[in-house]
Amino acid sequence: MKIFDKKIAEKTASELLKIGAVKLSPNEPFTWASGIKSPVYCDNRKILSFPETRNFVKNALAELIKEKYSDADVIAGVATGAIAGGVLVADILDKPFIYIRSGAKKHGLENKIEGVLESGQKVVVIEDLISTGGSSLAAVEAVEKQGNKVLGMCAIFSYGLPVATDNFKKADCDLTILTNFETLINFASKNNYINEKDIEDLIRWQKSF
Repeated sequence: MKIFDKKIAEKTASELLKIGAVKLSPNEPFTWASGIKSPVYCDNRKILSFPETRNFVKNALAELIKEKYSDADVIAGVATGAIAGGVLVADILDKPFIYIRSGAKKHGLENKIEGVLESGQKVVVIEDLISTGGSSLAAVEAVEKQGNKVLGMCAIFSYGLPVATDNFKKADCDLTILTNFETLINFASKNNYINEKDIEDLIRWQKSF
C-alpha cells in the first residue's frame, strides 16, 4: 500500500476535511456496515457535489494511472462508491469503463461485471476507499476470474488498517492511494480539526486491527 505523491496526499486530505467527506468523532464512534465501530468515517461520494474537489481528485487518479499503469486497457470501478469517479477518470484517459457489483444481479443476464470486458485485457480497478480490503479484493477476483489481468488498484483514501495491508499482500495486488489515515490525522492536527488526546485515541483505534 503506497501513497502516490506526498503533496497530492496532503491536498487530498485537506479537501476531504474541507468538504466534510471525512468526519472525526473519537468520543462517539460511527458504525460501519460491517459492524465495526470507528472514530473516523469517510464518505467520498460527497466529492461529486464539489466541482473543485472533484476535478482535483479525478485528475490525480488519472495521473496516477498514466504514470503507473500506462498499458491499461480498461478502467473498472467498484460499485457503488467508485462508479462515478471511475467514469470520470476513464473519460480523461479515453479508456473503456466497467463496474463490478458486490454480487451478481438476480435477474436478466445476472452479471457481476457491467460493461464490456474481453478476456485477456489489462485492468486497473478504482476504489473510493479501503477499509479491511475484503470487498475491494473480491472485485479484483471477479475480474481475474474472467481471464483478465488486474495491474493494480487505485483508491482515494485508506484507513491504513494492518488487516488491509495483510489482505492486499496475500492477494498479491498492487495498491496505490491518494491519501491515508496518517496524512489525514497529521493535517487535521495542524489545522485544529482535532486535539492531542483525540489523535492518541485515533491512532490507538487504527492499531487495534
